[in-house]
Amino acid sequence: MTKAIMHGCNGRMGHVIVDLAANDDNIEIVAGIDAYGENNYSFPVFDSIDKCDVDADVVIDFSNASAIDGLLKACAEKKLPVVLCTTGLSKEQLEEVNKASEKTAILKSANMSVGINMLMKVLKEISPVLDAAGFDIEIVEKHHNQKLDAPSGTALALADSVNESLSEKCEYVYDRSDRRMKRPKKEIGISAVRGGTIVGDHDVIFAGMDEVITLSHRAYSRSVFAKGAIEAAKFLAGKEAGMYDMSDVI
Repeated sequence: MTKAIMHGCNGRMGHVIVDLAANDDNIEIVAGIDAYGENNYSFPVFDSIDKCDVDADVVIDFSNASAIDGLLKACAEKKLPVVLCTTGLSKEQLEEVNKASEKTAILKSANMSVGINMLMKVLKEISPVLDAAGFDIEIVEKHHNQKLDAPSGTALALADSVNESLSEKCEYVYDRSDRRMKRPKKEIGISAVRGGTIVGDHDVIFAGMDEVITLSHRAYSRSVFAKGAIEAAKFLAGKEAGMYDMSDVI
């Protein structure tokens, strides 16, 4: 039985993960961390991980960027593995993630769904072929109107999967409103849509001469991310210090 701490337990994803874990015989949420909201759970909830005195095998994090610094410091000191799902981290925070991974196991993924991670694998295989054939590459992501960061971490991860596979790297472009010029060949346009209750839509568009190939992923509920996070937590518990990702899990 894997014992997990839910960091960000009162958030949308925190609630979904807690509910799914309650029906999983191989994992138990033994404590929660959340600076906001009341405790409606059977397990204790602390307003910071520094105050948590409950023994656990792993932390599942779905919080926000402002809470990550304290989480990384505490997990590194306690050598407590952490599944890091929060997106929108700064360059400095990403550097701290790498430093913390020298002391404890960290699994970082912009998206926890199996489908997205398989899509990233496919992109690495097909992108060099389509790029050489002259296809332009664009990414469009859509999320609910409460999402704070744009573009999504998943859109950037998809772009990275494409770019890493190319011999000549592309520049990421997020806005073309300030220029009047033809589209440069070596760029990947990334567009963000925010509205309603869209859980998460991602389209990777390869636009060629007289033909278009679109690879799409649609998340219809947050449970796809929660299931992935739970499986990642089971995998990470007991692992040696280092950086891991969902490809290690699947």
